[in-house]
Amino acid sequence: MTRMRTEIPKFKNEDEERKFWATHSPLDYFDSSTARRVLFPNLKPSLKSISIRLPADMLAELKVLANKRDVPYQSLAKMYLARQIALERGTLTRASKKRSARRAPAQEGSPDDTSRDPAPHS
Repeated sequence: MTRMRTEIPKFKNEDEERKFWATHSPLDYFDSSTARRVLFPNLKPSLKSISIRLPADMLAELKVLANKRDVPYQSLAKMYLARQIALERGTLTRASKKRSARRAPAQEGSPDDTSRDPAPHS
């Protein structure tokens, strides 16, 4: 393994710095043993407003589900979108999938659906 250089030189201007980094690797100047995790609690992700048309019954159901969770329906929609994007990318962790499965209501007519009591057979 090559020996890490200790200091990045001081540059007179951006052009000089650009030329330097074009021929040097930042990895030669980075010591991962001194790295530490940093939190940015006030950093907010940039948000972009969009307009989306939804069937009225879908929006009503989203509002009911959001109300059950005590969250705004827009936030719940964002959670659903983020989860589906993670699934599509394959980045959803196994623990997240299990948590989601536990929270998800049973599909009507599925074996887990206990919302309807079938009529007893005579």
